[in-house]
Amino acid sequence: MDKTISDGVQRRLYSLAADYTATAGFSCIDDRRLDDAERYFETALRLAGLGNDHVTAMRVFNCLSMVGYQRNRPSAALSAARAAQDAGATRRDPFLASLAHARAAIAHSTAGDRQAALRCLGHARDALGRADSRERPTWTDFYGPAELFALSAVVHQHLDDSAESESASHRALAGIPPQFRRNRASATARLALAQLGQGEVEQAIVTATGVYALMGADPLPPRLRTLLGDFHRGLITLAPTSAATREWTDRVHAQGDTQ
Repeated sequence: MDKTISDGVQRRLYSLAADYTATAGFSCIDDRRLDDAERYFETALRLAGLGNDHVTAMRVFNCLSMVGYQRNRPSAALSAARAAQDAGATRRDPFLASLAHARAAIAHSTAGDRQAALRCLGHARDALGRADSRERPTWTDFYGPAELFALSAVVHQHLDDSAESESASHRALAGIPPQFRRNRASATARLALAQLGQGEVEQAIVTATGVYALMGADPLPPRLRTLLGDFHRGLITLAPTSAATREWTDRVHAQGDTQ
């Protein structure tokens, strides 16, 4: 009996392996195990190439841009974002192009390039407006107008546009589905940072406390703890002696959530 596997089946198997490996890499990002994440993504890229899977390749480059951002390496984040923009799947699907443009906007904003960051945000909005309702992999379910607002809030935060960041965060929270609790919690933390950036100390603390309410009894993932750590340090700098700051500090020390 001929047990030879056809080229098409081999490509599908490679594609499936690439998808699972990329998912493992993303889990490492969420846990801030960035060295492990990069190893998974290197493997996923090889598998995606063998499977001729341009969508998963785009996913990997998008995630590698996230790794560069978390490592505070704007050039690495931008290089990966540009690779995502150039992926074959991105050129064929405005929805994926929008995500790639948004990731590039974040990279430009961390590098302090205001004009490029805002230009990429504009491209992201335009591309998402052209996206159709074709079937896409489940890993893309998180993205849409609300998540684009959430990413826009990050860009404006880095550009010191606190009012714009607050507005974008509110619009994100109005649209992120309830089942995406981590996304909602992250947007809430960004909203608190934007309010703090405008000197609204008490309101910012109320907002930041909402992160705990959203996550319930679940432990905060490391990425979220890092955001709250940024908020905590900003709060201490802005209002070190206020009663609200002392109450917040007592809470986070009890939770063990500052970084």
